[in-house]
This record gives sequence, C-alpha cells and structure tokens, in this order.
Amino acid sequence: MSTNKPRGMRRKSFSPWVRYPSFLLLYGVLVPLAKVMEKTGLWQRLSKRRRRDFYGNFGDYQATAHDVFACVYFKSGTNWLMQILVQVIHRGRTEFEHVHDIVPWPDSPDPNYAVSLSDETAWKKSPTGLRVIKTHREFAQVPYSPQARYICVVRDPKDVCVSAYHFSRAEAMGPMTPSVPNFVEYFLSPAFQFCAWPLFLDSYWRVRDRENVLFMTYEEMQKDLRGTVCKIAALLGVALSEEEVEAVVRQSSFDHMKQIEQKFETGMLVPWSTPHGAMIRRGRRKGSDELLTPSQQQRIDDHCRAELKRLDCDFPYDQAFG
Repeated sequence: MSTNKPRGMRRKSFSPWVRYPSFLLLYGVLVPLAKVMEKTGLWQRLSKRRRRDFYGNFGDYQATAHDVFACVYFKSGTNWLMQILVQVIHRGRTEFEHVHDIVPWPDSPDPNYAVSLSDETAWKKSPTGLRVIKTHREFAQVPYSPQARYICVVRDPKDVCVSAYHFSRAEAMGPMTPSVPNFVEYFLSPAFQFCAWPLFLDSYWRVRDRENVLFMTYEEMQKDLRGTVCKIAALLGVALSEEEVEAVVRQSSFDHMKQIEQKFETGMLVPWSTPHGAMIRRGRRKGSDELLTPSQQQRIDDHCRAELKRLDCDFPYDQAFG
C-alpha cells in the first residue's frame, strides 16, 4: 500500500523569481494575443474545433464492492458530493489534509494530483470498508460493477457556465479569459474541455433506475441536504444514527466547507493564479444572472434542450432548470 501523499498540480505557491517575471509575459504577450484572437474572430473559430482529450482515464481498472463513484459534471458540486460521501463512509468522524489524499481522481490531467486507484489504504481504514472515487467522465467511460455504487450529480447548465467562467479566470486564464459571450459559445462548443453537458446527463439518466445508481440534481441537494445525506447513506448500505446524520449534515454545509476550502483547492496552477475561493465560491442555484444576460441564459437553455432531444433523452429539463 502506498503511503506517499500526491502532489502534482497541488502547488502552494511560486517563488517571486518566477511569479513576478511571469506578469511581463502575461501582460506583454499573452493578454494582447488573447485580445487579438477575440477581435479577429479566431477565438470563435477555434472553439468550433473538437476538444483534445488531455485528461486521464481508468485504464483497465475493475470496479469493486469497496468503490463509491462520485460522478459529477465539471463545476456542479463535485467537492460537495465528495465531502458528503467521505463523511457518510466515516460516519461523520473524519479529517483530512486534502480531499485527494484519500479520494482518487483517475481522469485528472495530472496523475500525481490525487491518490492512486491502486492504493487500498482509504477503504481498508474506513469503518464501512468503502472509499470514494471522483470522476467527470460520462457513464460509458467509468468502470461498472453491480457491486459498486454510482452517485451522479448534474446542475443547471447556466450556473455551470458561470461557475466555469469564474473558475477558469481564477485558476489559469486571468485577464486572458474571453468575454462572457465568447465564453458561453466555448462552453457550448465541441472544444469545451469536458464532454458536452447534455451527453454527460443523458449517459447517467439512462441508468438511473439501477439499484446501485443514484441520480440527483445540485438543486435538489440544496433544497434538502439532510434528505440527500439519508438517500446516499441508504444507497451505500450505511446505517447512520441520528447523531451521525447530523454530524454529516453539519460538516457538509456550505458555511463549514467554506471554512475548510483549502482542503479542496488545487493551489496555483500558473504563476498568476488567484485560486483561493474559486473551488467553493458561492454555492448558489438559479444565480446565473450575476453574469449572463437573459438572451445568453436563453441561448444555453435552447442549446441544451435541443441536444437532449437529439439524444432522445426524456430528462425533464424545463421542470429542473427552465
């Protein structure tokens, strides 16, 4: 069993010798180049290309009865679900330095970012014999076993787009971030860094009736956190006492997670990153009007409805997100 903590992307800081000269590159070359790309329409043309998949995968891993897969679309409550799952598995009594010291993320672009799938420490030390595995992959790309459990969370794509914009700006792009209209088109385009939102939703919606699958929306979780904890515990076969349920709910509240957000952050990915607060930002639902105009919100709704229809998916989009 491995006991080495992963590092990789989780860099805490860059030295001043790297950080300060990087701003010369950023503002002297990269920002002007980004502005030219926007003005000439090059950004729009590039966003129409198919994305290059630079994320990892599960390889030949075989799922086991110890595995609980947190299957969440990008910026849709991944850390929140991981916290709930980790606390349920440990009956509301666990601490960690960083969530990815105990939760593998096989599709991370950096294989050293999270603990390895082959490391059995987490489930062997768990009182329930379970561990959490994070993924942003669609269902067909996740190892399946009837003995494993799968919890999928999707979020209003308008809120996903807003959260993705702020995250991208804070973590890597900074002042190079495209204008909001161009970012919306990028989010809806084949070039977006993750699979299309409708494709992800459809892949899990089709298997929602399996006994080992739980499909939820971020909005449902916010309306009833306690009920969410109880549903997850039931799926996992973990009988929690009332005291343990309350402990999980308390530690999974937005206020508590905001207090420990450093345990979920990536750290500085580039010298000009300002990542603090980007991973757990506001936790709002129906808050896309903070950034998007009504026409931009309508653009996202229309696109996602049309794509779900093309996929022959009967998910009640308007009831959930319209």
